[in-house]
Amino acid sequence: MLTRTLPAGISVTARVPASSANLGPGFDSLGIALGLYDEIEVRTTDSGLSIRVEGEGATDVPWGPSHLVVRAIERGLESAGVWADGLDVVCRNVIPHSRGLGSSASAVVGGLAAGRGLAAKFDAELACDDAELVQLASEFEGHPDNAAASVLGGIVVSWTELACDPTVEHHARTYRAVRLDPHPALCATVLIPEERSATAHTRGLLPELVPHGDAAFNVSRAALAVAALTQHPDLLLPATADRLHQPYRAAALPLTTAWVTRLRAAGIAATVSGAGPTVLAFGTEELPAELREQAIDDGLRVVTPTISDGVRVD
Repeated sequence: MLTRTLPAGISVTARVPASSANLGPGFDSLGIALGLYDEIEVRTTDSGLSIRVEGEGATDVPWGPSHLVVRAIERGLESAGVWADGLDVVCRNVIPHSRGLGSSASAVVGGLAAGRGLAAKFDAELACDDAELVQLASEFEGHPDNAAASVLGGIVVSWTELACDPTVEHHARTYRAVRLDPHPALCATVLIPEERSATAHTRGLLPELVPHGDAAFNVSRAALAVAALTQHPDLLLPATADRLHQPYRAAALPLTTAWVTRLRAAGIAATVSGAGPTVLAFGTEELPAELREQAIDDGLRVVTPTISDGVRVD
């Protein structure tokens, strides 16, 4: 494909939601888009790179070519067969970093969507569909649950297909996802600690093998979760039970584990959001005031986000 250079002065703004993955039993497969939004504004220039970061992570991330959003924008341009001699990038971040709310997936999805949005403004035939955006974002992430939720919105079921071609040294992975609409009464609450968690560390706590009974348990609960989240919210508590990953991470997340246990004892469907440490709770009513106050007293930020649509580019 011949690479074409974009003229200076093309601009787009991408608004991308947070996400939570696993939702209890759906390890690396179930996800949900949550109404906390990062905004990425990009404009093509004659030369160079200018990047400014406001809000979450402003003092923690590199302001240069290695910034995740910049790399995603460049990948989006490359995938469309275009390039820009210069970029001016502004990131306005609301999604907490390293809390299990998909901040890195949101950065990737927002950057890719912005890059493809610039290409589409240059040539409408270069617009990117959702399936391609899920694939590109998941290649960054290595799994599609958070990325697919930020692309598609709502609740997602995602999976990975491996092309076993003996002539290819590294088998190609195809990432796929479908969106499900949540039950109209479903609401989510997140309890966000000040502490951070590294996904690489918490993923490293998981064993290579799990008991067959635990695997069967999670298969049934993940299937039930699809029904509970979309049609039968009265089944949310059993549908969000897990034996595959949360028990192995419990000791590393004491406050998170304590609150998941406390909420579930009160009949509230609570899970670890992604790799933690945020707690995600589902129900058809807001968290009771007494529990909300106790969470705040424990240093948790209590947020009730909407269940969001996917990334939007203007």
